[in-house]
Amino acid sequence: MRKPTGKRSKLLVLALLFGCALLLIGGDAPSAVKSSISDRVDLVPLLWYAVPVAAVLALLTAFLLHRRMVQYDAGSERMQKIASYVRTGAMAYLRQQYKIVGITFVILAAILVVVAFVFHAQSVWVPFAFLTGGFFSALSGFLGMNTSTLASSRTTMAAQESLDKGLKVAFRSGAVMGLVVVGLALLDISAWFYVLYVVAGLELREVTLVMLCFGMGASTQALFARVGGGIFTKSADVGADLVGKVEAGIPEDDPRNPAVVADNVGDNVGDVAGMGADLYESFCGSILATAALGVAAGLGMGGVMCPMLIAGVGAFLSIIGILSVRLPKGAGVGKLLSVLNRGINLSSVLVLVASAGLVFLLLRNVEVNGEALGTWRVAGIWGSIVVGLLAGVGIGYSTSYYTSANFSPVKGIAEQARKGAATLMIDGLAVGMWSTGLPVLIVAVGIMLSFALAGGFSNYALGLYGVSIASVGMLSTLAITLATDAYGPIADNAGGIAQMAGLPPEVRERTDALDSLGNTTAAIGKGFAIGSAALTALALLASYVEEVRIGIERQAESDFALAPAVVVIEEGSLREREMREVNPRIFAAMEDKHPVAYIQSGKTNKGEPTVIPVNTSSIPSLLEAMDVSLMNPRALVGLFIGGMMVFVFCAMTMKAVGRAAGRMVEEVRRQFREIKGLMEGTAEADYARCVAIATQAAQHEMIAPSIVAVLAPIVMGLVLGVAGVMGLLAGSLSTGFIVAVMMANAGGAWDNAKKLIEGKKEGGKGSPEHKASVVGDTVGDPFKDTAGPSLNILLKLMAMVSIVFAGVILKFGPQIHRLLGFK
Repeated sequence: MRKPTGKRSKLLVLALLFGCALLLIGGDAPSAVKSSISDRVDLVPLLWYAVPVAAVLALLTAFLLHRRMVQYDAGSERMQKIASYVRTGAMAYLRQQYKIVGITFVILAAILVVVAFVFHAQSVWVPFAFLTGGFFSALSGFLGMNTSTLASSRTTMAAQESLDKGLKVAFRSGAVMGLVVVGLALLDISAWFYVLYVVAGLELREVTLVMLCFGMGASTQALFARVGGGIFTKSADVGADLVGKVEAGIPEDDPRNPAVVADNVGDNVGDVAGMGADLYESFCGSILATAALGVAAGLGMGGVMCPMLIAGVGAFLSIIGILSVRLPKGAGVGKLLSVLNRGINLSSVLVLVASAGLVFLLLRNVEVNGEALGTWRVAGIWGSIVVGLLAGVGIGYSTSYYTSANFSPVKGIAEQARKGAATLMIDGLAVGMWSTGLPVLIVAVGIMLSFALAGGFSNYALGLYGVSIASVGMLSTLAITLATDAYGPIADNAGGIAQMAGLPPEVRERTDALDSLGNTTAAIGKGFAIGSAALTALALLASYVEEVRIGIERQAESDFALAPAVVVIEEGSLREREMREVNPRIFAAMEDKHPVAYIQSGKTNKGEPTVIPVNTSSIPSLLEAMDVSLMNPRALVGLFIGGMMVFVFCAMTMKAVGRAAGRMVEEVRRQFREIKGLMEGTAEADYARCVAIATQAAQHEMIAPSIVAVLAPIVMGLVLGVAGVMGLLAGSLSTGFIVAVMMANAGGAWDNAKKLIEGKKEGGKGSPEHKASVVGDTVGDPFKDTAGPSLNILLKLMAMVSIVFAGVILKFGPQIHRLLGFK
């Protein structure tokens, strides 16, 4: 019998370990519902199985699109050689990144094992859910980048034939990324729901909170991918631009530039693998936070299934939108954006219609507080989905206006280039700052509308569910939205191959048109990611409170004296008799379980203190008991530190790009100086050396920002408690959202201003105006591709870490507070 290969052996070992873990945990789950698996299967509605079916359909479509793409002509031997340089460099980078990420995940998983099995401060399933979240996030990035590196030369060849064919190859190759992200996310969610609910028999509330914790794995992997990929791509891009364009005066993507291959590699590892991991965790986080809040709102199985099914139907309808994207015969460049928008709009309209049917089917007869939701309340929840989808479209159009070369903001920046780099920089920063107004207003109105439509002013929990499901609506068409983003780097690389292979000018003109559109769609994708991050992070804030509730109950059962702001009443005690006299109805309704955790909630008409059970208290009541208010210095300090975290994190990533770019600039100058014949085109540059420098820099520089993001909420919780953590998350969310929009839009505007100048017949490439615009583009690169996009993940990762380590904070925080002299 043939022995398994190394990779197969590792997979076999992992499968066996995971299987053993399931047996060990599933055999003794203390909170499991005592029923057989067959009984639990009957509790899962038949409609739920549409979610894994949609996941498989998305993955199958991605496979077919990939297989169709590789059948296209890859071009001449020279084109294939250039493409192989990029592919080899990208894969080498990912291997190095995954080694570091793998070590990090082993350490974090070991810590979570201690938290769950030794301290009993978290579910025993969490360490394993954490690992799968990171694994599928990494896998989606790898598969998307594998496709993009194969598609670039084929896009170049297709562009030789027509603009339409070039668009079709590039866009459908980018669609592989979108479909893989959605498919793997839905598959992961479906598998865990089935294992936890059907096989392990956990209660629905614990199922949703455990599943939410695997989002920490996705967020951690996404942060490494975004920060590392952003540092790689921008160090290469800055080195290539400053030395090649400005100092040497050679065209973009000129084969004489040693950093040109590293630049193309960076487009893939940053804008494909990085963006894929970013939106993977947003997609998972929005679905799982909504499911957890659905249970908290009393919506039961219907509230859990609703976000999953909307996402599943959205995946299917996105496929229809993707296949509809094609240029009419003989159409020019001006039609490109409208064609892509048509595909997105088609999918969005279909999702709105389908989600209406799903919401009414799943929620209309659900009872909350003894009454059915009814038609109008369910219509309001559907209205929240509509608000989320419209908010996503609105942010996309706003981003397009401020970053597209067709509108006045970018044209104004290009005009400022006549006066020099300084005025161009000032105008670009102003555009970025000005551009925050509309997205912030859109999100603010979206939050209020979705909260109100779901009935939040009469039922707070339902209002939070409405806000959370709005984020699901915004991301329901993620497959096609991400396709428009991932298509950009493919088109960019295609233009580089056309330049380096010496193809006719009309080919480069077509690839430049695709690339220019890619800049706009990438900016729209970043705006979309930022907007969804804001709504998802808000939903995660509410989910954190739910995890605190669970943590208090665990503490009350084990070491209740350490549970803060909690009254624990033991059977037969004087306190119990007193409270029964004050609150006979509440005590009569409680299950016979002691000790039970209660929180103080105001006073009776006689001035006597009242208590309510933790497991039935509202979120506002729980926050009041934990003293989470602006008048609490701990919360106020948390707000300031949360805002500070945004700027410190951006500074760390920007300085990392600066250091890495400095090494790249030195290397490119050295090769121009020492390699004889390089500038004359008779010698070949050492591309591999530049790729190696960018890889080493990215691997080294991405560690510190990632550690800070993980440790900040844990330290804050242990020192300042739940109020401090809530302040930290609220401060980082409000500040981070605005700064991320500013950075993404300013960077995109500078980039397209440069391209607008390059396309002019007078004052084009090589002119003083062009050199000024290159400076703006160089500064904007880490804005839009490193620091700005990484902020999305920072917001969600800190919320996820807070959720996972809530039990640890509740267990050990009071001891630290006493040591520090806090009350």
